[in-house]
Formats: sequence, C-alpha cells, structure tokens
Amino acid sequence: MSAVVEARGLTVSFGPVVAVDGFDLTVPARATLALVGRNGAGKSTTLKVLAGVLPPTTGSVSVAGVDAVRHPDEARARVGYCPDVGGLIPRATPWEHLQLAATLRSMGAGWEKRAEDLLDRFDLLGVSDRITAGFSHGMGRRMSVLLAAFHEPEVLLLDEPFDGVDPLGVEATMDVIRELRATGSAVLVSTHLLELAVQACEQAVVLRRGRVVAAAPAAELAGASGAARYRSLLTS
Repeated sequence: MSAVVEARGLTVSFGPVVAVDGFDLTVPARATLALVGRNGAGKSTTLKVLAGVLPPTTGSVSVAGVDAVRHPDEARARVGYCPDVGGLIPRATPWEHLQLAATLRSMGAGWEKRAEDLLDRFDLLGVSDRITAGFSHGMGRRMSVLLAAFHEPEVLLLDEPFDGVDPLGVEATMDVIRELRATGSAVLVSTHLLELAVQACEQAVVLRRGRVVAAAPAAELAGASGAARYRSLLTS
C-alpha cells in the first residue's frame, strides 16, 4: 500500500537543541499510528512538520503525495491538524470556527449538517454560540479535534487529543479516528497516555530524545507486560 505520509532523514533543530534526530516514518492509507514517548521526545515537533506548520532542518517530507517542505500550503490543504495547545480563536464561537473552516476549505453545500453532527457528538452543540475563551481545557481539546476532522482530511494529525478530556470526549475522538480510517485517511495520534494510544491506534512508534527506539503493533504495548516494555524503552 502506498504511503500517505512519508518522512526520510527527518531532523529538526532549535539552535543547539535537536528535537527530532534523523528518523524515517512511513504511514500508509487507512493506518492509525500512535507516536508515544515522554515530554520532549519530539512527538509534537514531528506533527508540526507533517502539518506544514514547521519546516524541518533537514530531510524530506511527503504528505498525501505533496512535498510538504517545498509546498507547505498545498500540504496543509490535505491535513487536519489538532495542535497540542491553542488552535482556537478566543473571541469566536464554535459555530463561527466551523463557518470559517468551511469557507477556507471550500466545503460545499451540506457542511452545516456535518458541523451540527460533530458538535452534538462532542457535546458542544449546546455551547455552539459561546466564545471559546470561556471554555474549559477539556472543551477546548474536544473543539480542536472536531475542527481537525471537520473537512474529512486525507491525513489527520492529533496532538494530545485526550489530555484533560472526559470519557464522552474520548469516545467521540475514537469514533472520528475509526470513521476517517474507514474512508481511507491516515491518522497519527501523539500522546503520553499509553492506554488510550493502544485503544486508538493499530501501530505505535516510541520516541526517545528525538529518535525512534521501537516500532511495533500497538497491542504489544497493552497491559502490564506492554507497559513494562514501554518503560524499559524509555529508560534503557
């Protein structure tokens, strides 16, 4: 199966600090991949590069057939990205966010029905006319995931989507991941919550200090034995 996301020799440096240290990544269509590791492992930086938000220092990146280094705007058009923090307009309501996204994404007739459905599923329909500045952390997380998935992107990138989110929001996020995967999208989830990573994704990549230290079926990191293996990968 051809790769929807492909990175080769990916390196990102901030002055003397190397956040991503020259690894390769291949994600085919219909794949769900978890990037797991401790804070500072390079998870968020990797997703920023794949989203076309941050240029790599070295290496090549292809997203949905587009060179994300040379054509970041075109790559961003194919991606739905939920950043780890921020991403919402404080003085705008959820409905205004969706209206803006529908316009910028040139979504055709019928976007309102999808918007209402997602707002309902993420338990945000009742607050769709409230500005997001007053949202709790969990509500903001749910809204960011909703926006990322709204236009049914070819690549969905979710950075810490479960952080501070209640069980209803977690289940809504899991449903969106399953649905987009079924339509052919590739989904990457960055999280420090190993149990939820295993539930959300079929494959897992463990990052440590900007490097890939293991890649395996996510099920191999499940349970007590999987958690023990994960801890050893982070400390060995």
